[in-house]
Amino acid sequence: MSTTSQAGQRITALLDENSFVEIGARMTARATDFNLKQTETPSDGVITGYGVIDGSLVYVYSQDASVLNGSVGEMHAKKIVNLYRLALKTGAPVIGLIESAGLRLQEATDALNGFGEIYLKQVEASGVIPQITAIFGTCGGGLALIPTLTDFTFMEEKNAKLFVNAPNALDGNTVDKCNSASAAFQSEEAGIVDATGDEATILGKIRELVSLLPANNEDDASYAECTDDLNRASDELVNCVGDTSIALSTISDNNVFFEVKENYAKEMVTGFIRLNGVTVGAVANRTQIFDADGKETDKFDAVLTKKGCEKAADFVNFCDAFEIPVLTLTNVKGYEATLCSEKGIAKAAAKLTAAFAGATVPKVNVIIGKAYGSAYVAMNSKAIGADITIAWPDAEIGMMDAKLAAKILCDGQGAEAIDACAAEYAKLQTGAESAARRGYVDEIVEAADTRKYIIGAFEMLFTKREDRPAKKHGTV
Repeated sequence: MSTTSQAGQRITALLDENSFVEIGARMTARATDFNLKQTETPSDGVITGYGVIDGSLVYVYSQDASVLNGSVGEMHAKKIVNLYRLALKTGAPVIGLIESAGLRLQEATDALNGFGEIYLKQVEASGVIPQITAIFGTCGGGLALIPTLTDFTFMEEKNAKLFVNAPNALDGNTVDKCNSASAAFQSEEAGIVDATGDEATILGKIRELVSLLPANNEDDASYAECTDDLNRASDELVNCVGDTSIALSTISDNNVFFEVKENYAKEMVTGFIRLNGVTVGAVANRTQIFDADGKETDKFDAVLTKKGCEKAADFVNFCDAFEIPVLTLTNVKGYEATLCSEKGIAKAAAKLTAAFAGATVPKVNVIIGKAYGSAYVAMNSKAIGADITIAWPDAEIGMMDAKLAAKILCDGQGAEAIDACAAEYAKLQTGAESAARRGYVDEIVEAADTRKYIIGAFEMLFTKREDRPAKKHGTV
């Protein structure tokens, strides 16, 4: 491996020291059209091989922009495909470090076929081994499908570009007007990118993520020694109903929380925590964001949005594929009510419902605030398969807000009658106690004790097995 090339340096920085073994270093282009024979193509523009991260086997390919701009030709693609074959045989993650001009024009249909072979291997690997992509330079055209076929994508914040059509190729647009290829756009608007940062930050995040994930869909060894108190109480948790990213960090072992798609659909939090050393996927509604100084920087309604539903559904599907238990923190009163949202919210909410209902991993739901209507049902309720449902004492669970229900039930009556009706409705229909009496809530626990109860629930569910009707796959 050329340690002087940026592609080689990235691999060195990513993996444990001196652990990388290169495969296919002598492969080079065999095409001769347009004088390509006269051009040296060492490793055909991509370094491939294997190494370890914190002692765990991973496969890595890193595109070398100094060789024909890192363009993908026949042999370049063949090396990546061969890497995937090995990864599938041994059950280990594949990490792709992208910087490429795209399709190698001199190789035409050979290069195009190579693209297709990479796509095929990615689809075969989906749900079998984790796939991670980091983009450091250009990733355009057909190459843009490679990161979007993987499970997690990172982008360098200044120089990386991800696009199918370049910004200037979009009718009425320019880079200055809207840089749709930028890391900011792809993470905040498109929702493709999980996190952005400088090169060192991204490589560090990949190492952290790999340490949290199983090696494959049959690996049950993604555990770490728990040095935190399993019964640790958190008095401040009751104040985290708004910013559930803080709540999840507070609940987790040693406050470990790896948030994914952190800049997209911020009203829905998704990420990984550890509970008694076990990786758990977490999904939570969010109504506030606070900075490190405790200052509120953003605010949202307690509603499901189209983007939030899609983000959560994709995350739950990943967790289910890799046997990662799922925890939800629910605080939702309905759906976003805008004309734009109405175009897709029903389908998105159905996708979220199907993801939770279809997941057979252990599922625990904690109702920390409001839980109203079918939006609550979609958020991993007992009705669609949650194994254990826990509620905080002041949680509200039911059809709708008691005051609103009273206005409908006591229509035409005075304010006093409406207030009395609201109080009675809250007691009989929306309290955590009334839901528990009907069996919709398993336990009512003080917020401070949440950690020990959910750890206990997941411990009990460790050997969960659930049979479903035989089918090829669902169609939602």
